[in-house]
Amino acid sequence: MQERSVTKGPLPPLPTVAATPEDAAARKRAQEERDAAVRGVSSITAMREAVKQHARSLPILVEIPRLKRLDANAFAARAREGLPFIMTGLVGQWPLCGVTPAELRERYGDLPVRARVGDYIRQPFRADRPMRDMTLREYLDLEPERIHGEGDPPPYVGNLELRELNRLCHWPAYFRKMGPPRFWLGPVGTMTPLHCDFDDNIFAQVWGRKRIFLAPPHHDAYLYANEANPVLFGSPFDPEVPDFDAYPLARQAATVSCIVEPGDMLYVPAGWFHQVRALEFSLSSNRWARGVPLALQDDAI
Repeated sequence: MQERSVTKGPLPPLPTVAATPEDAAARKRAQEERDAAVRGVSSITAMREAVKQHARSLPILVEIPRLKRLDANAFAARAREGLPFIMTGLVGQWPLCGVTPAELRERYGDLPVRARVGDYIRQPFRADRPMRDMTLREYLDLEPERIHGEGDPPPYVGNLELRELNRLCHWPAYFRKMGPPRFWLGPVGTMTPLHCDFDDNIFAQVWGRKRIFLAPPHHDAYLYANEANPVLFGSPFDPEVPDFDAYPLARQAATVSCIVEPGDMLYVPAGWFHQVRALEFSLSSNRWARGVPLALQDDAI
């Protein structure tokens, strides 16, 4: 296979830490206003509270259901319940699923990527968390033990736009407006700690398997959630290795886990906490909706 010529584009600038508490407060207000405008709601705070109130009426899940692929109408009807589910028979048809890691390296090795390095699990949402810029080829050629400390997770290319791969993914039109595809690439042990996004999310597993823990939005207090930004809250609790001495309220959190297989698509409703760990070398992609969560379509926010 001939190596494809790829034009390097600049990576987005890294976020900066606010210089003063006043600067931090001003940034937060500005972001809340932008987030509300993008989603067509009057208040992000009101939207978050409505998501949690809706979740209080939901049954407790003991497993994540697996369904065959749904058309747009069937997906919307199911998603309005506000519960997560897995769909099969959709992602496996994408051209990207037929690309091997070796072919990805050969065809797209010059793409710039940014890897999370160091102990990014303990500081997952900090603006100053350690990152390392490199090419995709350099990342795929890494010997992880050479660039991370003892006990640190392996470097992780996570939450990154790779526009050159977009044409290899055929996303269903489940939402009126979606953010751009984000890609997640890494070996066994790469993970994103427990957190929630207040946007509906469709998550496609391309290569490998991942274990995902989920918990409902209104269990935020049990999970000691902290605001990272108006639509993102992180939790210090690890459902894989629960420390109930440090986080006793977490005993009351209704966590449920599932394995996403290659070709699966997981729907994560807005506000649902989720923790994601790679069980094998994995490539995933996701898109967040940019509108009123489907579970709130009949509510005025």
